[in-house]
Amino acid sequence: MKDHFLVTGGARLEGAVRVNGAKNSVLKLMSAALLAEGTTVLTNCPEIADVPYMAEVLRGLGCEVELAGTTVTITTPETVEYNADFDAVRQFRASVCVLGPLTARRHRAVVALPGGDAIGSRPLDMHQSGLEKLGATTRIEHGCVVAEATELVGGKIKLDFPSVGATENILTAAVLAKGTTILDNAAREPEIVDLCAMLTEMGAGITGAGSNTITVTGVDRLRPTTHDVVGDRIVAGTWGYAAAMTQGDITVSGINPTHLHLVLEKLKLAGADVETYPTGFRVRQNRRPTAVDYQTLPFPGFPTDLQPMAIALCTVSDGMSVITENIFESRFRFVDEMTRLGADTSIDGHHVVIRGGRPLSSAPVWASDIRAGAGLVLAGLCADGVTQVNDVYHIDRGYPGFVEQLRALGADVRRVTGDEGR
Repeated sequence: MKDHFLVTGGARLEGAVRVNGAKNSVLKLMSAALLAEGTTVLTNCPEIADVPYMAEVLRGLGCEVELAGTTVTITTPETVEYNADFDAVRQFRASVCVLGPLTARRHRAVVALPGGDAIGSRPLDMHQSGLEKLGATTRIEHGCVVAEATELVGGKIKLDFPSVGATENILTAAVLAKGTTILDNAAREPEIVDLCAMLTEMGAGITGAGSNTITVTGVDRLRPTTHDVVGDRIVAGTWGYAAAMTQGDITVSGINPTHLHLVLEKLKLAGADVETYPTGFRVRQNRRPTAVDYQTLPFPGFPTDLQPMAIALCTVSDGMSVITENIFESRFRFVDEMTRLGADTSIDGHHVVIRGGRPLSSAPVWASDIRAGAGLVLAGLCADGVTQVNDVYHIDRGYPGFVEQLRALGADVRRVTGDEGR
C-alpha cells in the first residue's frame, strides 16, 4: 500500500532547517561522471529517492555506484555501455541527462523516453537538435531516443527557449567535441552553473556559465573529480513559504540567498520580514499575508517549481492574486486539489485567479508531482482538521526527511502506510 501523510492544521512553524544539495543538480552531476574514467565523488547530496534511481541507471551503464549518506561515489569504467533501458529510466525525468555524456563518450546513446512528474509535455526536440548541430544523428525509435555520431564537432547552437535539460545535454556532449561550441540562449539556472563548475574541475574548457551565452572548447578527455553539490534553492524556498503561510519564523541555511532573490522579494511583498546571510536566510511572518501576483519564468525569474507554494500562500492571503504559468502547461492540476481544501480559484488558460482569505478545510488530496505534494502539505498546515495527502512518493523524490523536518519545526504531521489513519 502507498504511504500517505496526515497533516493536522493550526501549527505555527518555528526553528531552523539546513538544506542539502539540489535535486535539480545532483542527478545531472551523477550523469556527468560518465564522461571520465575513474572515481568521481559528490558530496552534500540530498538523500532523496531520485538519487538511488539515478544510481541504478549508472550501474546499468557499467558504473559502480556507492551511496553513503550525503556522499555518492561513482566509478566509471574505460568503456561504458550506451543503452539506458526503460526499467532504469521510467521512474524519473532527469534520466534523460545521460544522453549527452553517452553521445560524447561512446558516440552512441539509446535512452528510453523517461517518466516523472505529470506537469505537462517536455519534448526532447531541442536536445536532439543541439546534438545534431554537433554532428550526431538522432531519432525516436521503439520508445527510445537514439543518438549516433562518427565524431562530434563544435558548432554554433541557439536554443528556441532556455531549456535547462537541453542546455545540460548539449554541454555534456560539447566538452568532448572537437573545436569550439557556442551555445546561445542557454539556461542560466544555478544548477547549470554548478554543472559547468564540475565539468571545469574535470578539465573542460567552459566560459560564460550563468549568462545567456556559454562557450565550450572541447578537450580530448576529462578526469574524475570531487565536487560539492550546490544547495537546493527550491527546498529552501519551500521552507520560506512555509514560514509565511503559518505566520511562523524559519531560518534556512545551506543555500546562497542570491539564488532566491526574486522569491524572497515576493515574500517581502506578502508582508514577511526577510533577512539574508552569506549562506542562508530567515523568514518571519507576524500577520496574515498580503496577496501578490506571480508569473513563472526561467532563472532569474520566479521558478515554476515554487509555483504550487505561491498558490498555497495566496489562498491564505488577504486580497486577490493572479498567477501565470509560462513553463509547464499542466502544473495547474495542483489547483484542483487546492479546491478540495476550499480554495477560491478559477483557471483561465495559463492563468489562475485566487481570491484569498477564505478558510481552508481538511480533505483527502493527491500529489501529482514533487512540488505539488509539498504545496499540499503546507496548505494542510493551514486547514481546519486533518488533511490526508496521498501519493507522497512524489515528495520523497525531492524533499529529504520532509516529515521529520516539519515535526522539528512544530508541525503535527505523520506518515502512515495502507489503511492506517483513513
